[in-house]
Amino acid sequence: VLKRMCMSKTNTPPVSLSQLSVQLRGKNEEQIAVIVGNVLNDPRLLDVPAMKVCALKFSDVARTRIVKAGGEAITFDELARRRPTGKNTVLLRGKRFARETCKHFGAPGIPGSHAKPYIRSKGRKFERARGRRASRGFKV
Repeated sequence: VLKRMCMSKTNTPPVSLSQLSVQLRGKNEEQIAVIVGNVLNDPRLLDVPAMKVCALKFSDVARTRIVKAGGEAITFDELARRRPTGKNTVLLRGKRFARETCKHFGAPGIPGSHAKPYIRSKGRKFERARGRRASRGFKV
């Protein structure tokens, strides 16, 4: 946990309530999910299961939904008092490569690459000429 706390912001991605419920499905009710990052609400999740969650930050709606479902939203100092050895806890993390910038990684324009180019607009005149479309004589 200490190693994760020292990580940069890009390496501590947020976790949604729906992702938490998927990860904790079938797990012991006594287990505490530990997230070094934010826990955010997901309006697509209709009923939140009762779960114990420890995180750096909770959004207001996420905290109220967890507590209303019969779960607990605790902080790290509370976790240290309850489980000093870290037994019966699950360390979770959100998707690190879900950021918009990660879509641009790689070389756009190379056949087979799905990297998103940095362009001004998605119109007719922008990166749609020869060298892109088969109808304009582009051969791989």
